[in-house]
Amino acid sequence: MTVALDLESLAATLAGTVVTPADPEWPSARMAWNLAVDQQPAFVVQVADADDVAAVVRYAGAAGLRVTPQGTGHNAAPLGDLSSTILLRTDRLQEVTVDPAARRVRIGAGVVWSQVTEALRPHGLTALAGSAPDVGVVGYTLGGGYSWLARKYGLAASRVQAVELVTGDGTFCRVDRDHRPELFRAVRGGGANLGVVCALEFDVLPLSQVYAGWLMFPLDRAREVLDGYRAWTDGLDEAATTCVRLLRIPPLPDLPDFLSGRSFAMVDGAVDLPEAEAAELLAPLRALGPVIDTFAPMSTADLGQLHMDPPGPAPACGDGFVLDDLPSAAVDVLMELAGPGVDTPLLLVDLRHLGGALARRDPDGGAVDHLPGRFLGFTGGMVPVPEALPVVRAAVHRLVDAVQPWRSGRDYLNFREAADDPARFFDPATLQLLRALRAELDPAGVLRSNHAF
Repeated sequence: MTVALDLESLAATLAGTVVTPADPEWPSARMAWNLAVDQQPAFVVQVADADDVAAVVRYAGAAGLRVTPQGTGHNAAPLGDLSSTILLRTDRLQEVTVDPAARRVRIGAGVVWSQVTEALRPHGLTALAGSAPDVGVVGYTLGGGYSWLARKYGLAASRVQAVELVTGDGTFCRVDRDHRPELFRAVRGGGANLGVVCALEFDVLPLSQVYAGWLMFPLDRAREVLDGYRAWTDGLDEAATTCVRLLRIPPLPDLPDFLSGRSFAMVDGAVDLPEAEAAELLAPLRALGPVIDTFAPMSTADLGQLHMDPPGPAPACGDGFVLDDLPSAAVDVLMELAGPGVDTPLLLVDLRHLGGALARRDPDGGAVDHLPGRFLGFTGGMVPVPEALPVVRAAVHRLVDAVQPWRSGRDYLNFREAADDPARFFDPATLQLLRALRAELDPAGVLRSNHAF
């Protein structure tokens, strides 16, 4: 039997669609969110339901292939060579069901955060959504999920109440705290290593407004802003979740003049306190004299616009890191590599404040139940042409390597854009549990995740 006949047989069992390199849809079907990542899988299956997922996983096992699930294609770079892998696209799994009385949401694996926040808006409810509205809910959540409310409410993974998935042997199951609790814990962090998630159910908050915005300073004041931000975060109320940024905004026609082509040191974020208390909390930063101050009451449904992430797929290169502190010597490094007057392809250096609820292990949490460290960092730049990739990658590596003396022993799954030792994501006992479950559920190693263990 030829491969073509095999694919015809597979396609006949599916409600979804098989896409091969010979099909006109191939370029879009295989595309990652990061357009600088050139995914070349064996073929693509755009699944329509959980039955399709199970059929694809069983087919892969019989054919000696592997399966990697992907919704939006964020964080695809660590996957590497996909030539013997089926790319299973979940973007057609579009269910969004809100139960306002129970404060619970059920979503399909293809749903992005903007769909959830808009569905919650009329009910005055809030999810622990990511800073980018086009990020997939499943991938973000199973990687931990750092939101603009994270220091007060913890990781999004801890809000999950049920997961529906297909394991590596093609078996569909629903897991929660009462049904297969060990797998329920493990998949919240273990993700696609343990199963292809088809749906999630998670709790949301009775919250509709926070005090949020930007404080923007000329990049020339970057050292002063970084030093001031570090001092301000000492003992800070966990109601505030913020980020300090060194930001070089490219000249883009769809941006307002006061942003396009300009460079800033800035603080953005949200404070879940009454307006007067939030303003008092921000007073030390405002005393530094920002040139732009947009902090004001904001609907939580609009928080996805705060960080100015690209609204759709773009070619980029970046990587993340976690710092235990930001001493003067670390600021020196950032000034040398990304400060004012530096010729660099890095468009941003972000340091998101950790601590608060993020530092406390959640007894109901998953394999990723807290995030130790003081600052969650990310740096990156755009790759407008393929020839720019080595230049941007080298700049990213220089900065990440240069802050090594202050890095934590742990990293955040969703921000690492390269394969790494899984011991940097999980403690030893958790990693042992994850590997044991994977050996039980997927002994043939059919499933493939961007961060494997």
